[in-house]
Amino acid sequence: MSLIEDVREVVTAIPAGSVASYGDIGKRIGAGPRQVGWAMSMIEGGVPWWRVVYADGTPASCHGGRALELLNDEGTPMLGGRVDMERARHRWVA
Repeated sequence: MSLIEDVREVVTAIPAGSVASYGDIGKRIGAGPRQVGWAMSMIEGGVPWWRVVYADGTPASCHGGRALELLNDEGTPMLGGRVDMERARHRWVA
């Protein structure tokens, strides 16, 4: 599979109310966080992009800044304007 396909598969597996950082996804597929970010920019519709956040829980600012609204709508645990990574980080079953 290609990097883009790998990222798409991992991101679509993140359930509502949970998130993963670019680094989390990179570790899962053997890529760096910047590569994950690039792949995310190449993926078109149907992927819950708002569930991918920075390591400190900061949501992405793309798509008109809608990530925070979408995360709140899903009931994602938040601390101010950031995701509570302790509570919201998705843990894959190995």
